[in-house]
Amino acid sequence: MNNPYAEEAAERWGGTDAWAESQRRTSSYSEEDWRRCTAESGEISARLAALMASGVAASSPEAMDLAEEHRLHITRWFYECGSEIHRGLGEMYVADPRFTATIDRAAPGLALYLRDAILANAAR
Repeated sequence: MNNPYAEEAAERWGGTDAWAESQRRTSSYSEEDWRRCTAESGEISARLAALMASGVAASSPEAMDLAEEHRLHITRWFYECGSEIHRGLGEMYVADPRFTATIDRAAPGLALYLRDAILANAAR
């Protein structure tokens, strides 16, 4: 997949085990693998957005369960994503406006909701 932020990502995380693992795994993905990965990610986002829209708190068991699915999705497709890494990702989702904008395309406010669900899930 063509990623316009690949150079920046390599500079930020290139020396980490997670980066190496992600590069190793994704280098062999077919177009169908990428479609499945993207579809799974979109499905998790849609379910989170539906919870958020219905007023379910990010700290609810349902939202925390979806945050856990999100964490496991990253582990399945990219690298081992423990709770500490997941918390860091959640914070990045709201601190970096590019991530926020991308996540919020599914629903305005979803990046913050996902971050809050990730933090609640990591704490339980």
